[in-house]
Amino acid sequence: MGFNLLWYDWVGIAGTMMVLGAFFLLQAGKVSGTGLPYQLLNLFGAGGVLVSLLGQFNVSVFVLEVVWMAISVYGIARTVRRGVAADASRASRSGGSTTPD
Repeated sequence: MGFNLLWYDWVGIAGTMMVLGAFFLLQAGKVSGTGLPYQLLNLFGAGGVLVSLLGQFNVSVFVLEVVWMAISVYGIARTVRRGVAADASRASRSGGSTTPD
């Protein structure tokens, strides 16, 4: 039995490894669930799994990965907004400068 993997299969495998790797890093305490690295791994990992559906479409996986990506985008936007708000707060406390002297 041989494997005949095409490019989209490899992208899907890479995506799966990204999602599983992110989950492992979270469980190991190496990343924060609200941190950008975790969210980006999930976003691109889910995207990779979506690409793999070019080979054989599966509606359940499609729905799961689209929602997974939407939640990841929400988390990224929330993290970025929180970072921008924190920068603005630091700037107002330091008299307008966000760079150290």
